[in-house]
This record gives sequence, C-alpha cells and structure tokens, in this order.
Amino acid sequence: MKKILTLTLALAASMVAFAQTPASTNVPTKEYPCVDAEGRATFQIAAPTATDVQVDICNKKYPLTKDEKGVWTGTTDPLVVGFHYYALLVDGVRVNDPNSETFYGCSQQTSGIEIPEKPEVAAYYTFNPAVPHGQVRECQYWSEIEKAVRTCYVYTPAEYEKGKKKYPVLYLQHGMGEDERGWHEQGHMANILDNSIAAGKSVPMIVVMDYGNCGYGFGAKKGETMQNFGASFYPLLLNEIIPYIEKTFRVKADRENRAMAGLSWGGHQTFDVALTNLDKFAWMGTFSGAIFNMPGTDFKTLYDGAFADAAKFNKQVHYLFMGMGSEENFGADRFVKSLHEIGIDATYYESPGTAHEWLTWRRCLNEFIPHIFKK
Repeated sequence: MKKILTLTLALAASMVAFAQTPASTNVPTKEYPCVDAEGRATFQIAAPTATDVQVDICNKKYPLTKDEKGVWTGTTDPLVVGFHYYALLVDGVRVNDPNSETFYGCSQQTSGIEIPEKPEVAAYYTFNPAVPHGQVRECQYWSEIEKAVRTCYVYTPAEYEKGKKKYPVLYLQHGMGEDERGWHEQGHMANILDNSIAAGKSVPMIVVMDYGNCGYGFGAKKGETMQNFGASFYPLLLNEIIPYIEKTFRVKADRENRAMAGLSWGGHQTFDVALTNLDKFAWMGTFSGAIFNMPGTDFKTLYDGAFADAAKFNKQVHYLFMGMGSEENFGADRFVKSLHEIGIDATYYESPGTAHEWLTWRRCLNEFIPHIFKK
C-alpha cells in the first residue's frame, strides 16, 4: 500500500511539473505553444503533407513528431525565462507560427514566445491594475530630410492628460534588426514606466521611440560601412524628431530635461549622438550597447574628446549608465572601468543570468529610469 501511495504521489508531482499553460504571446483561442513549470515549450502545427518540421528557438532546433492526422508536435528543453524570437522550419522553409503573435525582430516579422518568470520577479514589467497607466501613441510626421512619412511611438505618463505641466523627455532606441515598435511590444516599457512612476522611484516623463534606420542586419546594404550604419538617423533626431516632439507635446525643451538611451546598436547610436551633442543631452544610457574600441584606445580622444576633461564632463552629464547581461560579452564592464580610470563618473549594471535579449534590456531600463531627471 505504501509503495502504491509513493508511486501515486510521484505521478501527481510529474503531472504538475509538466502541466502546460498557453503562452501569453499566442493569438486568441490558441493553446499552442504552451509552457510548463520548468520552462519547456510545446509547439504544434498541422502540416499533413510535410515530411520534416522543426522549431528553431534560441538558435537551437527541435524536431516535431507527426501523428496520424498530420499534426506535428514537439517539446523543447527548459528555456531561459524572458522573450524569445522563434520560427518553424517546414521541409526546410522558415515560416512564422500561425498560433503566435509576430514581432519585428531579426530583420523580419517573426514569431515570439514569452517564457514567464515568477510573478513577483516579473512585477516591474507586468500590467498592474492597481496603478495609474499612461498612454503609448503612434504618431506620424513628415520628414523633409527623407521626403517620407515616419512613425514614432510616444509614451505619456498617466497624469499627462490632467493638467498643463511640462515633462522631461527620454529618447529610447531599439537595436539592429528591430524597429520603433520593439520597446513597446517586446520590451513592455509602458508597464515599466507606469510601475516605476507609481512607486515613486522615477519622475513622470515622456518617452519617444523612433526608428533608428537600422532595422536590418549590417551588410544588407551594399557599400555600407560600420561607421555609417544607422548614422542617417542622427540628423533626423536632432533636426526633425526633437523639434516635432517639442512642438506636439508639453515637454521641457532644454538639455537638463533631455535623455537618450538605447539597446545594442541603439546604445551605439546613443553614444554617437549624445556624447557629441552635450549641449542637448544631460543623461544617457546603453543597454548591451554596441560600443567597440580597440585595445589601447585613448578614451580622451573618443567622441570628439567628450571624456578629455573629466571634471567638465561630470558636471555636464548627470548620469551615465552602461548595462548588459552576465551571459554576454559586450564589454560594458570594461568600458566603465576605463572611464573610472580617467575620472569619469559612470554606473555599471549587470543583469544576472541573461544574455543579449529583451529581459536584459527590460531590467536595464528599470534600473536606468529612477536615476534620470533628478539632481
């Protein structure tokens, strides 16, 4: 009897461990993909005439098995928590999963799945019905430089509609192969801002997310160099986007109330723009920033000599933040160490257990915003 009870309890525990919940990134009514308590994801697709189906997630391919009805099903190993792009490979052809929402990443519209963290850990980027919520607006404007319509997303804090107050502005950039939708859709930036502001950690601010002209992989355009990749965004930001925002929204239009930050290549753009325009930006941050310097680089010569006079820089720039995941090697720690050696004030943050991924960047944004627009 005792043996039977032990086996029953073990079976029950096994069933709990493998209980699966539809992913939060699924389209309505779809049960697959689903995720179990250990972070394993199960995918399913009907493809009766296919001879081979795999799921490609986190750069690893998992085979799916076909049943008598032509439905393919397969389960991954435990996946790292956070958001991941993925695709199905049907007889070698890469396709999006019809059961999943699609997101712009990896230079294309692709499927995505969220492997959930524990609720208490994910609270900072989770919608909280108990706090006031801001708005994210999709705005279109005409660019004289490009002779084209452009789109940006603008977050306004919950209190914005209730008065005539003016607000500081954070210009927040996406990375290579992504676009202006990334921070809102994959990054959950509105929830992060809402929760941080409601908790009194961050001051109410406006956040502008515009296309950085780097929504494709480097090398896709013939003749483009690393130096000019995404650089066409710089005059747009300085001469059109900032003026458009300052004309359209109630913002404080001075350097003390203007910040810039970005992830990956957006971090590269942040340093290129903000450090060479210190008359316009007083706060800046990079999240897994693509900041590349050769060994032996004289930091005092970088960015038109921005770091040449440490005392002057520290007076001008009120907060310089560089973060990255512990599982990536983008050199933010080494860069900050070199800045400290020449007397530059800079803050380094390391996201534990994450790599070059959205969970790293959510955490970086959450760490960054409580320190800006404060003295």
